[in-house]
Amino acid sequence: MTVDDALALARRLGVERGDAQALLAHLTGRDRAWLITHSDATVDGADAALRRLAAGEPLAHLTGWQPFHGLMLQVTPATLIPRPDTETLVDWALERLGALPGQPRVVDLGTGSGAIALAVKAACPRASVTAVDLSAEALAVARGNGERLGLAVDWRLGSWFEPLAGERFDLVLSNPPYIASDDPHLPALRHEPLTALTPGGDGLADLRTLIDVAPQHLAPGGWLLLEHGWDQAGVVAQQLATRSFRDATLRHDLAGRPRASGGRWP
Repeated sequence: MTVDDALALARRLGVERGDAQALLAHLTGRDRAWLITHSDATVDGADAALRRLAAGEPLAHLTGWQPFHGLMLQVTPATLIPRPDTETLVDWALERLGALPGQPRVVDLGTGSGAIALAVKAACPRASVTAVDLSAEALAVARGNGERLGLAVDWRLGSWFEPLAGERFDLVLSNPPYIASDDPHLPALRHEPLTALTPGGDGLADLRTLIDVAPQHLAPGGWLLLEHGWDQAGVVAQQLATRSFRDATLRHDLAGRPRASGGRWP
């Protein structure tokens, strides 16, 4: 199948041209400019790959890579695919770190591919960054990303704060599972690990746990910053207030939807 044949198939399958080109670039080991000037070149495996993409398999899983906050990260079916909206949380974390002297301590809980931890470390090298995940498979991917990018992160295996006994941080970050179990969008995410998407029920269980336990691991004046669903901001703000966090603040994602909330521990 040639490049032109593959793009024609993509149109018939309803695959966006940009996604089709990205997939073909991966299959050929070339860039999009090369594809344009070599439309008659043969692309091995294009037919099957395009059909998998059209059937809902994520482009990131087909290529094995996903860009995030200026980094190119390896992803697998064992990890959540980093979304651009999560960059909102990273940018907020970097703002907080900019106001802190020395070597602030940061922890990313439920790190997955390592996206948040690595983006923070890349943009703020002086920060001491720890990252935790319950999945050994996901943690192996994250560690591999860190080694390839030359970014030193302390990787820990375990559930939320369990591997951090007695440790305190200036900044606690997390993009936890927060999708409700009956959310109609959940089936479309079937190729990603279910435990990274939903804790079951109303989707708030892990957010509540993080808010409840975080004070035991925050330095005085430290911040807890959490990503959540657009319709969960009110509940998260209430939970922060109930747990005596101060200066509760909300950040919006690229589409202007409530996406991250945080508070300062006194």
